[in-house]
Amino acid sequence: MEDEMDVQLPDIAKEDNLNATFSGPDLFLSTNQTIGIHVDTRNNKTYTSLDRLEARLSQVRAAIKEANSGNSTHDPEYVPYGPMYWNAAAFHRSYLEMEKQFKVFVYEEGEPPIFHNGPCKNIYSMEGNFIYHMETTKFRTKNPEKAHTFFLPMSAAMMVRFIYERNTKVDHWRPMKQTIRDYIDLVGGKYPFWNRSRGADHFTLACHDWGPELSKAHPYLFKNSIRALCNANTSEGFNPSKDVSIPEILLPDGTTRGILNGPSPRYRPVLAFFAGGVHGPIRPILLKHWQDKDPDIQVHQYLPKGVSYMAMLRQSKYCISPSGYEVASPRMVEALYTGCVPVLIKDHYVAPFSDVLNWKSFAVILAVEDIPNLKNILNGISTRQYLRMQRRGKQVRRHFEVNFPPKRDEYWKAHTKRHYMDDCN
Repeated sequence: MEDEMDVQLPDIAKEDNLNATFSGPDLFLSTNQTIGIHVDTRNNKTYTSLDRLEARLSQVRAAIKEANSGNSTHDPEYVPYGPMYWNAAAFHRSYLEMEKQFKVFVYEEGEPPIFHNGPCKNIYSMEGNFIYHMETTKFRTKNPEKAHTFFLPMSAAMMVRFIYERNTKVDHWRPMKQTIRDYIDLVGGKYPFWNRSRGADHFTLACHDWGPELSKAHPYLFKNSIRALCNANTSEGFNPSKDVSIPEILLPDGTTRGILNGPSPRYRPVLAFFAGGVHGPIRPILLKHWQDKDPDIQVHQYLPKGVSYMAMLRQSKYCISPSGYEVASPRMVEALYTGCVPVLIKDHYVAPFSDVLNWKSFAVILAVEDIPNLKNILNGISTRQYLRMQRRGKQVRRHFEVNFPPKRDEYWKAHTKRHYMDDCN
C-alpha cells in the first residue's frame, strides 16, 4: 500500500505550512501560496497519511529551492527560459515535481448542469474546460487520503444561467449563494477534509464576472480557499497570496481553430487597435480621446462595415485591453494568439499567472491617466524593444493555448474526446 511506504519525515516547525500554487489544471507546487495545514511531529507516533503528504511536500520544497539556486533540470520537451519568467528554473522544477507527485481529489457530489459541467464555447469557456480536465486528468485520485488538494466542481456561469432570477425583487444573489452553502455543507458533513483545514486546501474556479461575489457565500471559501478567478480584482477581494488569476479565453467553436498565429511585424501597419462596448469607467475615456480620431490608433465602439475583428488584430502592432465593467477580458489572450503586443489599461488587476510570468517583458502596462498620451507612449517604444516584446509574447503564448489533445507544458488542458465538444454549453 502506498500509505505504508517508508517516507523519512523531516522536522517540521509548528508554524510550517503546506504550500501550493494553482496554474490551470496543471497545478504546480510553489512557496508563495499558503495552505494552513499543521502537522505536529514532535512526539513519537504512527504517522498519518497527512504526515506523509507533508513530508513529501517538504522534499518538493527542497527540490524547488535547489532549482532556485541555479541548478538546471533536464527536460527533452521544453525548458522555460528568458525574462518572461520571474524564475524559470524554480517554475520548471515545480512543474516536474507536480507531474511526479501531485494528486487532486474531485468531489463527486452534485448534479449537472450546476456541478461537473460548464461552458466551453464562450468567454467563460475555461470553467467547462477546467472541470472536464480535472475529472479526467491523471492527477485525480479517488482516495482523498492521498490528495494534496480538493476541487469543488461548480460553475459560476451555470449558476447564473440556471439559478439567477433576473427580475426578482429580493436579493438576487441569495439562491446562487445558498446553492454554494448547501454544497459545502454536504461535502463538509460527508467528509472530514473541509472542516480539517477550514477549506484552505480546497479550490474552485470561476470565469464569470460574478465569481468573486459568489465565493462570499461561505466565509471559509472566500477567506481561506484558493480561488482561481478570471476577474482577479484586488478591490473586490482577490488575494494574490492565496488566489490565482487565470486568463479569460474566448473559444468561438470550442477550439483555437482559426485564431492562432499572425503575420510578422513588418506586415502590421496599424499602431494600436481596440473595438468593443463602452461600459465601465475606463473605456469611455479611451473612446473619448481616440475613437475615429487617428488612423494609427484604431479605436472603435463598432467596427466599420466589412472590417474583420481578427484581421485587425493581425494588422496591429499593439492591441489595447481596457477594463469593462470588470477587469477580466479575452483581449489579452487574443493579442498573444495573433502576435499582437497586449496593452493593458486596468486598475487593481492581477494579470494571469503573474506569480510566474513577468508581463512587463511582453506587454505594455499603462495607467488610466496615460490614455491621452497613448500614441506618444507607443511611438516612444523603440523598434528593437517592440520586436523583443512581440517575440517574447509568441514564446509565452504556449502557456495560454488550449490544445486538442492537450500538451504537457500548457497551463490549460482541455478535453481530448470529440464527443465532449458536442455536449458543451
